[in-house]
Amino acid sequence: MIAPVLSVLARIPVSGLDPDRDEAREWAERELSDPIYADSQPTAFDRFAKAVVDFVNDLLRPGDGAEWSPVLAITAVVIAVALVVAAILIWGRPRLAHRTGDSSAILFGDAEHRTAAQLRAAAATAAAATDWDEAIALRFRALARGLEERGIVEAPPGTTAQGLARRGHHPFPAQGDALDAAARAFDDVRYLRRRGTAELHAVVAGLDDELIRTTPARAPETILS
Repeated sequence: MIAPVLSVLARIPVSGLDPDRDEAREWAERELSDPIYADSQPTAFDRFAKAVVDFVNDLLRPGDGAEWSPVLAITAVVIAVALVVAAILIWGRPRLAHRTGDSSAILFGDAEHRTAAQLRAAAATAAAATDWDEAIALRFRALARGLEERGIVEAPPGTTAQGLARRGHHPFPAQGDALDAAARAFDDVRYLRRRGTAELHAVVAGLDDELIRTTPARAPETILS
């Protein structure tokens, strides 16, 4: 966990600790802009990182007539990074919910660029038309994409519905059996051509809603096994 601190200190000139105000602010903002600290989605960690940047900016703007001290620059950067390290200890290492490239575009073997919210809306439309096969498949995709967006589990290319369910057991132990059942429902309508039902759709949708409300058993972290 001391790596972020070392990363910032490595940017400090060895000879002459005399950065001006703009250079000091640039050090802090460059470090905090690293993807390790900020996700593409507005998470609690993102909001915390923004607050840290705002704090540094305020600290590095002394009032009119105040004398600028190089030591203040170093102190501000170290304090900022220390706060980020504390956040990592509390919330865990942040993950990128939406990665660029094929990993974020493929879901259960199919191209899928929609967000969890968009997939839920599409599932609701299919359910309203009593197209239960499509509604079940879409709602399980929404469940999986939602877990990805929250940084709880990942579903890289090649992940199966059953594999996604197994990865969800650790953060959601109480919902393990329900995850397995929902994955089987997806496989049934997607691959085995079994007919979906309103009851089966209600099970998958209910699980997705429950997971949205449930805090994972530990801080969000990528689970690959």
